[in-house]
Amino acid sequence: MSATSLIHHVATTTSTNDDVAALARSGAPEGIWLRADAQAGGRGRHGRVWVSPPGNLYASTLVRIRAGDPPPHTLAMVAAVALDQLLTAFIAPDRLMIKWPNDLLADGAKISGILLDGLGDAVVVGVGVNLAHHPDGLDRATTSLSHFTVAPDPAAFLIELAASFAHWLARWRGEGLAVVLQRWQARAHPIGAALTIRSADADGVEGLFDGLDADGALRLRLASGEVRVLHAGDVFLL
Repeated sequence: MSATSLIHHVATTTSTNDDVAALARSGAPEGIWLRADAQAGGRGRHGRVWVSPPGNLYASTLVRIRAGDPPPHTLAMVAAVALDQLLTAFIAPDRLMIKWPNDLLADGAKISGILLDGLGDAVVVGVGVNLAHHPDGLDRATTSLSHFTVAPDPAAFLIELAASFAHWLARWRGEGLAVVLQRWQARAHPIGAALTIRSADADGVEGLFDGLDADGALRLRLASGEVRVLHAGDVFLL
């Protein structure tokens, strides 16, 4: 079965993550992708609405967790490095940066989002990329690929993304999480970068990025010298 034969398309849906979750429950194979031209109920992290007009990429894929795989939540980092690798074909690498855990920034503005949904032995990985449009009026700067170059066709873009994701998924599974974290760190905010973390258990905490732990959690060095390990939260670069 070819990779492209696993890519499916619908004109519009509520959420590609919800649709792939339903396919997973029906026994769909790992590697299936679903792309929609538009979503009526796209979701970001923490239940945020993901604005989904035609022209951007809204797609989800399925990973079946196997014995011996790294922690499932680190698939967010697999998706981030795969997307970063693809975007460097359109934007100069020094204008791109991964922000913990899986946002892609172009010239400091958010250009994509990644959302994981767990389903027992499966994980749905949703990827949204601002190709032609980006929302305004959010609590952070946003941008689209069209700001840098001619926006690619979402269908063609997904074919390349699926190949990049398959490559990094195979390395994550065959070589271990460390190889993904190494690539992630090379493309992310540097050690010592000043960050603010907002989360349920760390509201507005400021500190310096102190790298990642072995499972991909963020290490934040506080002014006191204490290092706090965070597994969730919104990161803002200072």
